[in-house]
Amino acid sequence: MPTRPSSARRAAVPRKKAATKKPGVAWSGRFAEPVDERVKRYTASVDFDKRLARDDIDGSIAHARMLAAKKVISRKDLVAIERGMASIRREIQEGRFDWSLDAEDVHLNIERRLTALVGDPGKRLHTARSRNDQVATDIRLWLRRELDAIVALLGKLEVALIDTAEKNADTAMPGFTHLQVAQPVTFGHHLLAYVEMFERDRERFLDCRKRLNRLPLGAAALAGTSYPIDREHVARSLGFDAVTENSLDSVSDRDFAIEFCGCASLAMMHISRLSEELILWMSPRFGFIMLPDRYCTGSSIMPQKKNPDVPELARGKTGRVYGHLMALLTLMKGQPLAYNKDNQEDKEPLFDTVDTLHDTLAIFAEMIPGIRVNRERMRAAATEGYATATDLADYLVKKGLAFRDAHEVVARAVRQAETRGVDLAELSLAELREFSPVIGRDVAKVLTLEGSLAGRKHIGGTAPAAVRAAVVRARRRLAR
Repeated sequence: MPTRPSSARRAAVPRKKAATKKPGVAWSGRFAEPVDERVKRYTASVDFDKRLARDDIDGSIAHARMLAAKKVISRKDLVAIERGMASIRREIQEGRFDWSLDAEDVHLNIERRLTALVGDPGKRLHTARSRNDQVATDIRLWLRRELDAIVALLGKLEVALIDTAEKNADTAMPGFTHLQVAQPVTFGHHLLAYVEMFERDRERFLDCRKRLNRLPLGAAALAGTSYPIDREHVARSLGFDAVTENSLDSVSDRDFAIEFCGCASLAMMHISRLSEELILWMSPRFGFIMLPDRYCTGSSIMPQKKNPDVPELARGKTGRVYGHLMALLTLMKGQPLAYNKDNQEDKEPLFDTVDTLHDTLAIFAEMIPGIRVNRERMRAAATEGYATATDLADYLVKKGLAFRDAHEVVARAVRQAETRGVDLAELSLAELREFSPVIGRDVAKVLTLEGSLAGRKHIGGTAPAAVRAAVVRARRRLAR
């Protein structure tokens, strides 16, 4: 998303000599002198809030139709407003709309153009509303649409992970704790862990949508309006589930934006964790996977390099999204009721959060299916670090030893294997029986990777059969 100049740089623009009267400023009648050019640039938001234009037009048309239904404006006025708004919509879509800094924001730019097109009916549109409830409505409409797109992208990313997990349901790899080899798992099982994370994200966004989808229009500036409006009529026409209940809260509430950024921060945290693993796995020290070339870059000096720039940058952008969450929390923490100009600063953090999360999810959903898996390297790594030691301990417990005694037996066996530089499975039966006489020939099955994996076949386990069953459940959940 293009960035706008900082406040300092905008303020540094040399002032032009102001005219004695500035036409088109909706509130200028109260003031004896025009707005200072530096202040105008400092306070204007049209450079970034013009992305709300579609939603501003939709909300304005719904408002006008309600006013006409309640006979606050005439049917003739409504027809003119709808005709003018259709022209403005086309101008914006075709890039012909003349955005003006003099009109401050998206709302006044559209209203000024409407009045130029249709005359007095355009001036009547703002009856029974304020820019305070207007912008609160526009942001909700815009964010609802973007949230729905993000939920769809999360589903697409889950499908990519599920498909890759299904192909690798029996691909053995080491599972880690403390980045030390712990127990064998399958690559499919590992990927399904991220499916669980992203599904929680999807559920959170859907829950966030419930509180987002309430209409504030009708609160006017802060106290409601004396006109005979029908807020439920507008809510139904715009697809809101309900109207907000208190006019003061309606114009000043930004909880929905903060909640969205909180959900986005969690989703980016999950992306960052996955990114870290992709980066590690692609390193030659691991060599578990290779990302497609189109998601990597080279080095300007080292010709052999293939750098995982996409996951690295996603890991970095996570902090950016966290920062936007903190910015919004800080923005709101000291505000008294009701609306304050501070709230103009809510949009850029929110817009950038949406853009960052949307683009990241879209790229990852396309990148994951192209991962090339090195099954041999994964299997070799799973045989290092005595990954089946816990299986041997469990075997001894099933033979009658107390777990703590079994733990001690296996620890001594590992120490001997380490001294000899071999894996537990490479110790002879006679050597193993030196540590416990209950060990029999059937121990060979539990010391293999396949035996270790197959034994964990419960729901949530890493056995190939459990992974395939989990894939079915995950697909069914997404289809609901």
